[in-house]
Amino acid sequence: MEQGLPRTIEATDAPPAHDNNTTTTGQIWKVITASSVGTVIEWYDFYIFGSLAAIIGPVLFGSKGKPEDTLLGALAVFGAGFVVRPFGALVFGRIGDMVGRKYTFLLTLLMMGGATVATGLVPSYDKIGILAPSIVLVLRLLQGLALGGEYGGAATYVAEYAPDKRRGYFTSYIQITATAGLILSILVIVLTKKSMPDADFKDWGWRIPFLLSGVLIIASYYIRKQLHESPLFAKAKAEGKTSRNPIAETFGNPVNRRLVLIALFGATMGQGVVFYTSQFYAYSFMQNTLKLDLVDASIVLVVSMLVATPLFVYFGSLSDRIGRKRIIMAGMLCAALFTIPLFYGLQAYAGPLTEVTPATVDAAGQAVAAVQKALAPNLPMMTLLTFFLVLFVTMVYGPIAAYLVELFPTKVRYTSLSVPYHIGNGIFGGFVPLVATWIAVWAKGQPAGSFAHEHATLTGLVYPVVVAAVCWFIGSAMMKDTRDVRIMD
Repeated sequence: MEQGLPRTIEATDAPPAHDNNTTTTGQIWKVITASSVGTVIEWYDFYIFGSLAAIIGPVLFGSKGKPEDTLLGALAVFGAGFVVRPFGALVFGRIGDMVGRKYTFLLTLLMMGGATVATGLVPSYDKIGILAPSIVLVLRLLQGLALGGEYGGAATYVAEYAPDKRRGYFTSYIQITATAGLILSILVIVLTKKSMPDADFKDWGWRIPFLLSGVLIIASYYIRKQLHESPLFAKAKAEGKTSRNPIAETFGNPVNRRLVLIALFGATMGQGVVFYTSQFYAYSFMQNTLKLDLVDASIVLVVSMLVATPLFVYFGSLSDRIGRKRIIMAGMLCAALFTIPLFYGLQAYAGPLTEVTPATVDAAGQAVAAVQKALAPNLPMMTLLTFFLVLFVTMVYGPIAAYLVELFPTKVRYTSLSVPYHIGNGIFGGFVPLVATWIAVWAKGQPAGSFAHEHATLTGLVYPVVVAAVCWFIGSAMMKDTRDVRIMD
């Protein structure tokens, strides 16, 4: 064992050696619960920043900045956390493949929680200037590193306990955690906002969801601390079959390197843009483009996600019977074909905008833009359309953990699956809100009457749609199904 890396597989920590197909129902549900609770909290921590981007923007970049500029600035800081997720996958994947799955996702949990609480304590730009966005940027980078190690650990941990014939079913519960984290973040934000005047929420109330994370992290850490190490990893460790250099074995081995590239460009790249378009960008689009009230936008998204959530498990279970590839590719194709029409529908049912505050000039002679709101949105129809967007997410996301786990050998599994997952989700998917918003702002600035100007609000969707289509083409041609793999072998 390399110096500096703690030894976590002790006699009291490792479970009795056994084939993963002999795992009892009680064991697997204990593992799923502990893994899922922690992962939900980490996604909650990661998402609250993006959910509050429109409010945090002026805090980080000055209260006198243009709303579209402060929003883009906040989304850029939010996106920075995605950039480093692949590096987190390398760092923590290496630790997970050498030291252990359990130790690694305890470490990522504490790292994520500490950065989230600290974000809620950072003073505003008006008080400390450029230090405000600089400090938050560093904290976002730490969060990105932590999340880069979290998902691979949770997915690998559950999969290595799950029976071969039901791996898609059991790992699909881990897939729910990202949506659950987003729902939790929205609910906490809405409840906090409703408990105080709007001015107080914008001034200091937005910090409460960040500070609350400290309590959630402590509870989650205690639950995870009770777990044993994964039986497959403990067996490999006892037999001296763990990797000495997981990164070199992941990318130095041409067979494994090819699998990483297929996983990235044939699955996770498209899955990432579908996920962030259908849930996160849709939420931002409803608030910042369609001008829905935060509560109305939250109702639409949360209800659609709650109704769709059981489908993660359905499609994960279905993949045990008909294969992972078929379901993932079907979801990718549906997203490529129907995302733009569904967003057109959201725009139509949001109704016309009404100026609730007309354009004025402030005391310094600076122009103050009019405040517009959608005062009569058809929320049931918008919820139905958003449900279909989330349906595509359940198809591409439900079976993907099982697919990635089955693609790689135990000794480098944590590293090998984490890298393509976090590049696909962190780079291609995570930048959907920023890139799509930037394209929409650019299109709005084109000459009146031009196609880009007339369709400016939806132009940004070209990015995720093209990525999903390319991924569907590559995945259909290159992916092989993995559902019959015995990972114990």
